[in-house]
Amino acid sequence: MHKDIIVVGAGISGIAAGYNLQKSCPNKSFTILEGRSSLGGTWDLFKYPGVRSDSDMHTLGFRFKPWIHKKSIADGPSILEYLNETVDEFNLREKISFNHKVISSNWSSEKSVWELKVLCNENETHMTCNFLFLCGGYYSYDKPFMPKFPNQEEFQGRLIHPQFWDESMDYSNKKVIVIGSGATAITLVPAIAQKAEHVTMLQRSPSYVVSGPGEDSWSHSLNKILPLRLSYFLIRWKNILRTSLGFYLSRKYPNWVKKRLIDRVRDELGQDFDVEKHFTPRYNPWDQRMCLVPDSNLFASIRDNKASVVTDVIKSFTKKGILVESGQQIEADIIITATGIELNILNDISVSVDDRKLVPNNKLSYKGMMLSGVPNLAFSFGYVNASWTLRADLTCEYVCRLLNEMDKQDVTVCLPEEDSQAMVDDEYIDFTSGYVQRSLDILPKQGMKAPWRNYQNYLKDIFLVRLFSIKDSTLKFYNHK
Repeated sequence: MHKDIIVVGAGISGIAAGYNLQKSCPNKSFTILEGRSSLGGTWDLFKYPGVRSDSDMHTLGFRFKPWIHKKSIADGPSILEYLNETVDEFNLREKISFNHKVISSNWSSEKSVWELKVLCNENETHMTCNFLFLCGGYYSYDKPFMPKFPNQEEFQGRLIHPQFWDESMDYSNKKVIVIGSGATAITLVPAIAQKAEHVTMLQRSPSYVVSGPGEDSWSHSLNKILPLRLSYFLIRWKNILRTSLGFYLSRKYPNWVKKRLIDRVRDELGQDFDVEKHFTPRYNPWDQRMCLVPDSNLFASIRDNKASVVTDVIKSFTKKGILVESGQQIEADIIITATGIELNILNDISVSVDDRKLVPNNKLSYKGMMLSGVPNLAFSFGYVNASWTLRADLTCEYVCRLLNEMDKQDVTVCLPEEDSQAMVDDEYIDFTSGYVQRSLDILPKQGMKAPWRNYQNYLKDIFLVRLFSIKDSTLKFYNHK
């Protein structure tokens, strides 16, 4: 089977791609290949208690599909329902081929097509396309980060990673340890604490934890007096500007922002709680992603003695729990390893150009969505300092502009040319998070300035991606001879 465009993945990015291709490239044939049996990506994969967004839904939602629910910080099932509504509203379901997992892709310069090997219900099939758009997310669904702890096999209770959650597991009146301090741990602890006897969040070092309202008061007010789409637009931009300002201030005045954040936690937990030890990170604000706590639920669990925090290093697992280096023995019936994700690049697909395997780490990223020297390929990689969808929407718009420019010039190939003058400045993602640092050897590089720099700045990207001319000195359009 041949299509003009093949989109890989039917999560947020893939759905945005389908919408934009239908709207802006109506004469192009496309299909969305989804390796799993259902759409939704992250929001269909994760089933652990309390799973929710860590961004507000007015920015995590699509710009073309208003979020109408009361909760601005939404639970996973509500988000999945929203994605299914979007797919059906815009007649995209017929464009999705489920249980089609792309194994490899090779660009044939002679034919000017991508040749794909696809696993379909255990059978290998072959497909081709003119343009390949990778929208399968940024982490491995099959291999989360699961460090091996000393004497792990001695523990006689249940050990589970949130990515492989067993929905039949009963944690009522049980002692639970959640290992980790990131967004997943911050979400799990208050959710499990509702039924468990006690939950201990065991962290090696703290993260920044910020409380915010689960519902947006502006949304309630504006929806009463304005049309839905206008209200959604205004709240979306209010949240975009607020997040952008917060990131700017964190990088410009880190000490001032840090003090304000820690003071807010102290207000939640009181002067007797050791905020310095348990909620004061060693890094500056926004050197890693902030952890959002809706309606102070984590702090409420701690105040009610349903949950506690231990900041220490694991010495070993024991039969009844975990022994930390300070000598404290933490008992548990269940241990949850919220130890993080493993990043991937190019959706874990083996990508080649004329049968030469592509190594993304040796390439520069072009506008954060293409690779130097690689023709007719784009990938969606959202923001790490704002909602994923903001960047995904822009990327999809740009790909459509690019496809239409190729038609205008009557060419079959476009690629960002290798630029020997583009000085490599730093990594693709300027974050100190473990999942980023563990993956530096697979991520592409970036240069000092546009178009080789990934700015992580929505306001700037609007101009670079949506308004500026597609044509520049770097992007080459041609037909293969």
